[in-house]
Amino acid sequence: MNQSIVIIPTFNEKENIEKIVRKVISLDQDFDILVVDDNSPDGTAKIVQEIQGELEEVHLLQRSGKNGLGTAYIDGFRWALSREYDFIFEMDADFSHNPEDLDRLRQACLDGADLSIGSRYIEGGGLEDWPWLRRFLSKGASHYTNAILNMGIKDVTAGFKCYTRKVLEALPLDEINFVGYAFQIEMKYRAFRKGFKLAEVPITFKDRTEGKSKMNAGIAKEALFGIMKLKRMKLG
Repeated sequence: MNQSIVIIPTFNEKENIEKIVRKVISLDQDFDILVVDDNSPDGTAKIVQEIQGELEEVHLLQRSGKNGLGTAYIDGFRWALSREYDFIFEMDADFSHNPEDLDRLRQACLDGADLSIGSRYIEGGGLEDWPWLRRFLSKGASHYTNAILNMGIKDVTAGFKCYTRKVLEALPLDEINFVGYAFQIEMKYRAFRKGFKLAEVPITFKDRTEGKSKMNAGIAKEALFGIMKLKRMKLG
């Protein structure tokens, strides 16, 4: 078994899933993949099952319904922790996260980080094909979060990450509050409060070209108000 597993949550990603899986498997470094599918009506899981017949590195966790990004990752983390993986990644299915960056995230952990974060907002990072309003809101969210939580992380909502096993073993996964983008903030904040070393790695985030974005007003609202809730929580 490989040391590293890439968790990819999916809901209606038939346009992307085979391409992203084959790209990750084709990399020089060895990565297993766990697709966590929320009962996609477009047949995403069936495509993964067909790939499984060819590639033993590919795994599938099927869930009964669409219950949020955060719970998909939590289920994926538990699945990975029940096996002997040392590095556990979060990555989107739509190529907004470049699979070529996986090894740099892992290397940051090998170099001493407990949690490495693919960052759009440090030197060397960037965005492609994002409208100005979305850029403004995303950067504003990071500034707002840092002003309240004081983590010193430039890209607090980033979802391209590599966890070392010890981080996920130390976090109370059954106590995670949020399911949308606030989930990404909460996981970083909990790791930060426990004293783990967080490191940002520059990446270029490219907007999806196929499939439909999962962002909506409810997710954004959860992130906005969730930050104040995190500040009030006694974590450590």
